[in-house]
Amino acid sequence: MVGLARALRGQGLKVAVFKCGPDYLDPTYHVRAAGRPCHNLDAWMMGREALLGTFNRACTDADIALIEGMMGLFDGAAAATDEGSTAEIAKWLSAPVMLVVDASGIAHTLAAIVHGFIEFDHNLRIAGVFCNRLGSQGHLELLRASGSQAPVLGGLPVDQALVFPERHLGLRTADEVAVPDSIFGRLGEAVSEWCNLTAIIEAANAAPPLECELSIAQQPAATPTCRIGIALDEAFHFYYEYNLVLLQKFGAELVYFSPISDRNLPDVDGIYIGGGYPEMHAEALAGNRSMREQIAGFAANGGAVYGECGGLMYLSSGITTLEGRYFPMAGVIPGQTIMHERLQALGYVEVETETDSVIGPAGLHFRGHQFRYSELKPLTDRNWAYRMTRHFDGRVMPEGYHLRNVLASYVHAHWASNPAIAERLVAVCTRIATNRKHTDP
Repeated sequence: MVGLARALRGQGLKVAVFKCGPDYLDPTYHVRAAGRPCHNLDAWMMGREALLGTFNRACTDADIALIEGMMGLFDGAAAATDEGSTAEIAKWLSAPVMLVVDASGIAHTLAAIVHGFIEFDHNLRIAGVFCNRLGSQGHLELLRASGSQAPVLGGLPVDQALVFPERHLGLRTADEVAVPDSIFGRLGEAVSEWCNLTAIIEAANAAPPLECELSIAQQPAATPTCRIGIALDEAFHFYYEYNLVLLQKFGAELVYFSPISDRNLPDVDGIYIGGGYPEMHAEALAGNRSMREQIAGFAANGGAVYGECGGLMYLSSGITTLEGRYFPMAGVIPGQTIMHERLQALGYVEVETETDSVIGPAGLHFRGHQFRYSELKPLTDRNWAYRMTRHFDGRVMPEGYHLRNVLASYVHAHWASNPAIAERLVAVCTRIATNRKHTDP
């Protein structure tokens, strides 16, 4: 996907990029490859209307759209159906599918693989095949002559120079220090050499026109009534673009700041600290005492604070790393975060709020997911914010922390499942802004 986006840009095309599923890491690569924002398309969390609206909005000025799937084509939120899968999204969008196949050591077998996918679901259009782990150009030609019912549009050979670095959560984020721009260039050149770009463009052009209603995220933004600080740096960068757009639509001016490098909290009425890798930057976060103390004071004085996963970790009293080192954090939440080698939670969740908070009243429902290697060990009793149901096994469990205008949990929420969350958060921040104007001399 990254190489294809670069190659198509090299053809002079504006490329809109999307990622299926609840993924924050791959989109950082897509942004750099395409030179524009990457939008998540998650059928289970967003629903059809919001997903179609997001796709439509992001494609407004694009020449071609590339959507990277997740897992297998039919894998998603259920084991026995295509609910929440790449296949479901492709059908909602009437999008042609380019099947990615590990072609190492095969030739005629490719025809059987492609036949199986075509026959499995006749409502999908398999427009072509992309063959990974090629042995040579001769191997590619054998695959093209394999008798596949869908044309082989190209592929890539095994090449360690085209491999991205990984860490314990999978890929590293695509920051320029860890992932130099040269690898994007090499991928683009490789795709241009090994793939039939003309045929790929023709397959995309064969998609029928898409009709969808105007979504909330496509409506004109309201005049700003408050300022919400968005933590954004190496430690915090897991945000759904949809969530941020909703905040703006309901009247928030977004002000970005870095808990790592900024010494002062900007003049804001609310703070949103998303997920990321605070454990990887715990020493730097702890070293910025000024920011930690200002965020703690902001929360103590009634400022609206919303944190997700990494944000929860930063708002805790401190982080204990895998090496056993302890680093103090903001201390807003009375408990410490402990990192583990093994995964602590993974998967979709449905949430019902247990208390009134900055995102809405008790009884509010929304969808999200968890993916974490840490746990919060409370030092004192606390009020649970959420009643959370895990989608894959139906297990119900408490989650989240709520105190005054502070709300934080391990759940990455997608607000397309309940846009009223963004509306309520903006309303709370607007009320805080209004009160400040009345009390400031």
